[in-house]
Amino acid sequence: MSNQLMLYGLLGIAGLFVIVIIAYVILMKRMNRSDVRQAMALKAGVETKGFSADVIYQKLYMIYIKIPGLKRYLIKLRRRLEIINIEDEYLTRRQSAKILTNALLIIVPLTLLIIAFAKQNTLLMSILLIFEIFMIETLIDGMVDKIDNKLLKQQIDFFAEIRHAYHECNMVEEAIYQVSQDDEVEVSRQAEKIYEVLISDDPEAELEKYYDIAPNSYLKEFAGISYLTREFGDRKDQNGASLYLKNLNNITQEMQIEILKRDKLDYVFQSLSVISAVPMLFIEPVKNWAVSQFSFTSQFYDGKGGLIVQTLILILTFICYVLIRKVKDNSSTNANMKNTENPWQAKLYKNRIFKKLVDLLMPKQGTKDHRKITGLLKDAASKTKIEWLYVNRIVLAVSTCIISIFLFYQLHRISVQYIYEQPTTDYNILGQMSEIDEKKAMKTTEKHNYFLNQFKGKPDTTQKQIENAMKHSAYYEEATDKEIETDAEAILVKLKVVNGEYFQWFEMLLSLVFAFLGYMAPIWVLMFQVRMRQLDMEDEVMQFQTIILMLMKIERVNVEMILEWLERYANIFKEPITKCVNNYESGAWEALEELKNDVSYIQLIRIIESLQAAVEKIPIRDAFDELDTERAYYQEKRKESNERLISRKGMIGKVIGFAPMVCLFVGYLIVPLVVIGMLSMTSAFDTMSSSM
Repeated sequence: MSNQLMLYGLLGIAGLFVIVIIAYVILMKRMNRSDVRQAMALKAGVETKGFSADVIYQKLYMIYIKIPGLKRYLIKLRRRLEIINIEDEYLTRRQSAKILTNALLIIVPLTLLIIAFAKQNTLLMSILLIFEIFMIETLIDGMVDKIDNKLLKQQIDFFAEIRHAYHECNMVEEAIYQVSQDDEVEVSRQAEKIYEVLISDDPEAELEKYYDIAPNSYLKEFAGISYLTREFGDRKDQNGASLYLKNLNNITQEMQIEILKRDKLDYVFQSLSVISAVPMLFIEPVKNWAVSQFSFTSQFYDGKGGLIVQTLILILTFICYVLIRKVKDNSSTNANMKNTENPWQAKLYKNRIFKKLVDLLMPKQGTKDHRKITGLLKDAASKTKIEWLYVNRIVLAVSTCIISIFLFYQLHRISVQYIYEQPTTDYNILGQMSEIDEKKAMKTTEKHNYFLNQFKGKPDTTQKQIENAMKHSAYYEEATDKEIETDAEAILVKLKVVNGEYFQWFEMLLSLVFAFLGYMAPIWVLMFQVRMRQLDMEDEVMQFQTIILMLMKIERVNVEMILEWLERYANIFKEPITKCVNNYESGAWEALEELKNDVSYIQLIRIIESLQAAVEKIPIRDAFDELDTERAYYQEKRKESNERLISRKGMIGKVIGFAPMVCLFVGYLIVPLVVIGMLSMTSAFDTMSSSM
């Protein structure tokens, strides 16, 4: 086994070396083509060497965009990076190519390992290779999240510099412009864009456009507060401090809390995705070890039971992998990214025949089921349209049914193949058979196979018929009646297995049941996502309190403006707040009362009641006076809430992440060893008792 592994390793290294040489030669030949000059023109005025990393990444970008499989990931990747790198095409291309290249450098060696360890099991190898497609998305999301977190940390220093610049010039737009010229970091591009918004002819309209492309809510808050301060002027609070700088400090504190939250979540989940996927790589090594050490287990691992447990582990791993991503998901760029791409679901829905099938199954607009599904999509913050959801459900159901039928066929084929190929002998409890014993056992199997082929397809065959055929064959010319009877009995047992292995009606029924489970799976995933989002309710309401705290002391701010700001930054409660904003003109009190009836979270209801008081009775500052006086308390409560959120998510993530590993060692190794060992010992004792 060690020599084979060494050979596979050398072949893998040699293959990678050849790939690197070929890639190098191709790059050498194409460096002077027009696409390279196009990439170089994007970085005008910057001189680089012929083989600098920037030029290579630009060239790789042009190569990746031409490859159908990689193009999908590249476009999806750059859509997220475009939000961070505003109008910087060169940097977007370089980062996109770099991230995708790093992902491929991990995936390619992993592919070679999978082929090396699972090449004897074509089904397992195919599933593992397909699973790598999902691994690429995880790697890409993780690398983009690092850039997003980096931007968030840069904003801390950026806002500190804004404070100093504002003290000097006392003008919002000039302070932003001055700081944006200092560095070449990602946040400077955002600052330049905000400056362009503030000095534009229609800053309010341009600000709305910026809200759609801002990478995180804190930059939205900064842009909005800067606009209001520029339009209505700055004010001093009771202590004589600048209200603009105080609001800037509030945003900074919110960012610091969010950075700590993300860092802790990354620490808790940093290995869980890998841990949930690793058991798939150990299925074949565990099987080989168990069979080599305990030969009697081959009847399980090479038969139906082994394939069933393998399939269950693979399905469990896939489910846990998806759920881990849903639990951890905290990417703001991913949440803010508009669904402008044309996914395969949309292309499939355009097919006239498939569209009729989807429309037939999809609930009609205006019905209770339609409202329920659309509400579920909104509560889960999913960008998927209801038509695409039903495309996913139908495709998954059909695929599950086909795969189930194929697996049942494989189970029957493996059972028959095991009968025809495994050595016929009594199993040893420990170790393997010697070479001589194995050859003798295989000769016995070949003799049995001759009679199996003779009586195959004849379910009414009796042991007497088999014995008569054996007596007239060359295999048993010198055999005794006792040997013929013993072998005939063994052949009859095998024959019943061979004749009984065919696709049956209840297997078709099970395939339909699995198809129904596949049809319901997207809905269950959405429900799980809603459940996870409910854990973030308290965090979002506390962010609402911070927004109100910043707005309530600005002149000309009214309840409608506060609601518009809350709608802009809402995620979980976006739908009811949007409904309230749309109905506000027809009656402020009534719209807020309807909003209060639509939500059930008590902290948000208290905010709504304060807004109702501010509509008719008291000023906004008085309605939310406790937010200012109890600011320190709310901050500590926010930190404690984040700790509980991280703890709960971490506990859920660990249970999900380690489930496949537990299933592998308990269900695929320990239980088969114990159960089959006990059965073998019982059979051995029965044989000894009968012979005595």
